[in-house]
Amino acid sequence: MANRVGVIGGGQLARMMTVPAINLGLELKVLAETENSSASLATTVVGDYTHLQTVLDFSEGVDVITFDHEHVPLHILEALEKKGKSVQPPSRALAHAQNKLVMRKALARIGAPNPNWRAVSSKEQLEEFIAEFGPEVIVKTPIGGYDGKGVRVVSSASQVSDWLEPSSLSALGGELLAEEKVQFTRELAQLSARNSSGEFKAWPIVETRQKNGVCSEVLAPAPNASKELSLEAIKIAELISSSLEVTGNLAVEMFETTDGRLLVNELAMRPHNSGHFSIEGATTSQFEQHLRAVLDLPLGDTSMDQVAVMVNLLGVSNDKDFVDNYELVMKAFPAAKIHAYGKSPRVGRKLGHITVLDKSIDSALATANQARSAVLGVN
Repeated sequence: MANRVGVIGGGQLARMMTVPAINLGLELKVLAETENSSASLATTVVGDYTHLQTVLDFSEGVDVITFDHEHVPLHILEALEKKGKSVQPPSRALAHAQNKLVMRKALARIGAPNPNWRAVSSKEQLEEFIAEFGPEVIVKTPIGGYDGKGVRVVSSASQVSDWLEPSSLSALGGELLAEEKVQFTRELAQLSARNSSGEFKAWPIVETRQKNGVCSEVLAPAPNASKELSLEAIKIAELISSSLEVTGNLAVEMFETTDGRLLVNELAMRPHNSGHFSIEGATTSQFEQHLRAVLDLPLGDTSMDQVAVMVNLLGVSNDKDFVDNYELVMKAFPAAKIHAYGKSPRVGRKLGHITVLDKSIDSALATANQARSAVLGVN
């Protein structure tokens, strides 16, 4: 059995693959950007993932390449594949997570539910879109955006004039993505996994709550989600996963609209923030499942016995991560499962997360928020 997994990217997602890799008897190696990365618990090689020879050398010591993030240039992945290396998800699938315009075009082609959207490359084209779908619309850079970066709500093309400058536009691939500003009741995420044999499994749909463009809380399963909505979300995820030949985890971020529809917002093809609850909350965590899937092993059970709430620990200071009385916080909240990512502190940075299991979402959310406030030393 192939058992050597190479992860490109040394962030917290690679870090959290370490324990399930040990449990499954796998050898995990990480190509990290810096010496003291979050994933330094695993066997790490420090190098530049945008340098072809560095990635080729790294691939020689593993059976499969997978990812902590989607930023590895496609030409590097294609070069690996031409040399017969197993890249999971393959470059042809990952292209849809790297470029939002590529994603929108593909979703339209396969019949997945999109908001109204258009590729624009001029002030006139954007003004035309605003006139049709405004008064406000969303403009996104097709590449490079994350956690609210590369996204603007605009009512005039002048608000993205810097992005429409020829030099900026060229660096962004020549076009911007304009989308209607969807009227929604909440944001949801459907996490699933697929292996190359075509086996597909999904976790219950979750509700995600944002703060300043960054995920703050995840409620699992999503409260008051009807059976019909839950089945529709899984149907959408399976359509995307099979049609785009995704292997490994797929997170489909969606809007639940005010008129009861589901519209796809964005895709991620790796373990995802919305699935961290699964470490304690599901029979099989997203990190174990991703490893199973990229190695084409049988997938694990994704059922839940209790509800779960995950809250992110976002930095509140540039020089201090958690409060000094960390042990007291653990004693005060024994039900809170605290995960630290080993990152240096910075305001707004994801430094860790807390998960609480309970019989009700409200109770779990209250405990998780109290524990978060105590850990970060805020009211």
